[in-house]
Amino acid sequence: MHLSLGRKLIATTFLSLSCHAQATDIIGAGASFPYPLYAKWAEVYKQKTGTGLNYQSIGSGGGIKQIQAKTVDFGASDAPMKPEELVKNGLYQFPTVMGGVVPVYNLPGVAVGQLKLTPTVLADIYLGKIKNWNDPAIAALNKGVALPDLRVNIVRRADGSGTTFIFTNYLSKVSADWKAKVGEGTAVAWPAGIGGKGNEGVAAYVQRLKGAIGYVEYAYAKRNKLSYVTLQNREGVFIEPNEASFKAAATYADWKNAPGFYEILTNEPGKDSWPIVGATFILMHKKQDKLASAKDVLKFFEWAYSAEGDKLSMDLDYIPMPEEVVTQIKASWKQMTDANGASVLK
Repeated sequence: MHLSLGRKLIATTFLSLSCHAQATDIIGAGASFPYPLYAKWAEVYKQKTGTGLNYQSIGSGGGIKQIQAKTVDFGASDAPMKPEELVKNGLYQFPTVMGGVVPVYNLPGVAVGQLKLTPTVLADIYLGKIKNWNDPAIAALNKGVALPDLRVNIVRRADGSGTTFIFTNYLSKVSADWKAKVGEGTAVAWPAGIGGKGNEGVAAYVQRLKGAIGYVEYAYAKRNKLSYVTLQNREGVFIEPNEASFKAAATYADWKNAPGFYEILTNEPGKDSWPIVGATFILMHKKQDKLASAKDVLKFFEWAYSAEGDKLSMDLDYIPMPEEVVTQIKASWKQMTDANGASVLK
């Protein structure tokens, strides 16, 4: 599908929403993974209802801190909070959409999707073991490809990031060495590389640096015309990132049996599955001090789950939540209450 949001449009939309937010506008902050979609949803929703959304793309770690501090109506994170963490913090979470995280590169003479990597080689690059693009381990996977004699410039996130959680969770599943030395998290002790703030920052670095490799949400790769890797999946198939391969992985999600909607979608089975897929989540307080604001947030996401919202999701290459999961999510909203214990839905 064609990406309908250019960088200027997103920046203009966000600036407009930020500068002209009214007292009744919804305030949210967090993950940059869904930011292109949330910006488009906000634009269309305000045209339809008059209610705006001031959403700050500050990273999942920042979104969690903001909702814990009650400075926003909702936080957003690509790293789901575990059920016990939700209880401890008095929070509730639900997923909005799913999407793919893709390794991207800047290699002169190597076209989009032409570079093949295995999970082990990708992990070894980020561990700093592979330092040059014509390394034998890469060359063996890419016979016939003119790999340049360039130093590998590793780019990763500088901020607390759900995209980083998805990426490092994947690497921890496919590389015992990575799991032992680095592990997973929204922020990790990176063995090598330079840090960019947000998906935007990583994309910008990869664009500028020859020999760069980074990881971003797929919408950022498309919008910035970045070359993406063809990656070997769990079944040994080299596969490209696209709507079909994200959907194939998403079919293995078991939302019905996921307490607190805690579900991770990396390294799923299936020969057609892209291996680095994740959902993005909304965080809200179970007990609401601002009843009107909470209702406005739920109205916004109720619309986002509609056919119109789903179409906008797919236009930007995100995967909408299945209808049965949306029904489950809406039913779970009843657990959010006001100070007197009454459901916010009443």
